[in-house]
Amino acid sequence: MAEHTGRVALITGAARGQGRSHAWRLAEQGADVIAIDVCAPDEGVAYPMASPDDLAGTAAGIRERGGRVSAHVADVRDASALGDAVAAGIDELGGVDIVLANAGIGMASPHVSAARAFRDQLDVNTVGVWNTVQAAAPTMIAQGRGGAVVVTSSSMGLTGRGGDGSGQLDGYIASKHALVGLVRGWAHWLAPHGIRVNSVHPSGVATTMVLNDAVAALFTDPPDGEVPDVGNLLPVGLLDAADVTAAVEWLVSDGARYVTGVALPVDAGFTAR
Repeated sequence: MAEHTGRVALITGAARGQGRSHAWRLAEQGADVIAIDVCAPDEGVAYPMASPDDLAGTAAGIRERGGRVSAHVADVRDASALGDAVAAGIDELGGVDIVLANAGIGMASPHVSAARAFRDQLDVNTVGVWNTVQAAAPTMIAQGRGGAVVVTSSSMGLTGRGGDGSGQLDGYIASKHALVGLVRGWAHWLAPHGIRVNSVHPSGVATTMVLNDAVAALFTDPPDGEVPDVGNLLPVGLLDAADVTAAVEWLVSDGARYVTGVALPVDAGFTAR
């Protein structure tokens, strides 16, 4: 029997990138998935957001891997809409055992003010994560069968290296650091119920959040045969989403049953440099 047979995973930001990678891996391991994404453009973000077709692709991949899926369009900033989506998924799939609060934004549009960029980062990356866990935790507690929560932070949630005083970077760094505090507080809150809470901290990952014209403009082309310097200690550039998924898969597995309150870097040494 696969590791997660009979379990239900709630994943935000599931339409593509890390969220899709996590969803497909957990489906391969027997889980059913509540897949949520905003699937709408955002003028405050410098790159294209996921589409309904992207979310449908994630859902199709889950089914192909043997999982059931309850897919919903909702903005994690909207606690009411998100709560309705989570409740519908729980009703359809029969509960929730794993929460991957993965939705987040990166590069802000140059057309928005510094104040707007700062606030958008906090609203999506921190408030959205709070909304997600608050929507799922009551059911997890009531079920009485334990569970695991993994919050997607960033290597920039463990270091301020590269900060420049801009609304975008101030907001991103602050929002990702805030998640560490939430995870530690939630670990205490949920431990009596057998629910573990951890965060994962990737450096740059090869997803649309990073592979876009706005981010590319920050780097010059490296000489042939050299890896662009994105701040990692190991001689690698961007990570694959699968590298982060491997860490997440372990954190929600029985093999990590005594791991809680941990901020786990998956960053090729970015925070050690």
